[in-house]
Amino acid sequence: MPRIEAVQVSKRFGPITALEKCDVTIEDGEYLSILGPSGCGKTTLVKILSGLWTPTEGRVLVDGRDVTDLPVEDRDLGYVFQNIVLFPHLDVWRNATYGPWVHARPTAQVDGVGREVLELVEMLDQRGMFPRELSGGAQQKVALARALANKAKFLVLDEPLSALDTRVRLELRYALRRVVKDLGLTAVHVTHDQEEAMSVADRVVVMRKGQILESGRPEDLYDHPRRVFTANFIGENNFLEGSVRRVVGAWAFVEFRNGYQLRVPSTGLLVGDAVVIAARPEWLTLIKDAFGNAIPGRVEARRFLGAMQRFLIRLFTYDLIAVDLPTSQRLNIGTDVIVSFPEANILVYPRPILGLQEALKLE
Repeated sequence: MPRIEAVQVSKRFGPITALEKCDVTIEDGEYLSILGPSGCGKTTLVKILSGLWTPTEGRVLVDGRDVTDLPVEDRDLGYVFQNIVLFPHLDVWRNATYGPWVHARPTAQVDGVGREVLELVEMLDQRGMFPRELSGGAQQKVALARALANKAKFLVLDEPLSALDTRVRLELRYALRRVVKDLGLTAVHVTHDQEEAMSVADRVVVMRKGQILESGRPEDLYDHPRRVFTANFIGENNFLEGSVRRVVGAWAFVEFRNGYQLRVPSTGLLVGDAVVIAARPEWLTLIKDAFGNAIPGRVEARRFLGAMQRFLIRLFTYDLIAVDLPTSQRLNIGTDVIVSFPEANILVYPRPILGLQEALKLE
């Protein structure tokens, strides 16, 4: 299977810079997700990787060979688009085997490929049906089968699930990953859906405003994001702004409004540093006394989340935070509480030069 690299890739459309010096590598057999808000350059990057567009600057390599100017039809790849594109006058079988058929492969080979790819996407029993008779999810399965039928080693999935209903998206996520891994393909999956990216990928690349911010395993990006934007964009987070008052060994003490302090890991911190701390709602707990790493507050609202409930708590630092607790825990609006921040989970970032809100903006 191929190893694909983009090296210092930029793309400009007149005065607009869509990509700026992007470096990304998709390892042999890896399922990579490119994640970011709408308009961040995800699709531009994947179109350059696949040969649909040529970069303004930079190179694309496949197994070390420069393919920057190689047209898409000469590349060994399959492409599944956001908008489902099937031939309405052809049944499932003919749609899935269109590539081998149009290239005049022997009938026995076409039959073997058709059976193989339709079994992979669990659509063999519907091979005589037409697109109009299928659900959106089933149509996208056929589109995937067609992309696989040419025996491509590199699979490009450009927002393949965004046009589908929520339940269908959930089902197809696992089908996509299963097929890619069963066939040992190298795959890149573009999405703006954080949960989708985290659930299918071996590794996730996070983009914003035409640049790659960071990449890593899904669990690492969730638990230890290096950028404050990633901490906010993947999952949910609470942010508090403060300044370092003391550093004692492995710990720093960050002070917030009204003089409240929290103990955080001191790595790289100096007294006087302006910082932002982040803590996910499910990491926080309520305790009975103020001893320990905690700040008092008052319950302002409750939201039902199914197995969990979310309490919105106004800390006495004036910050509004979310805390997720089991539905069995009862709290009334207006109740005074003490929120515990576990030191091991707290994320610490330098305060962004242009301010926290600017750093968290999607566009």
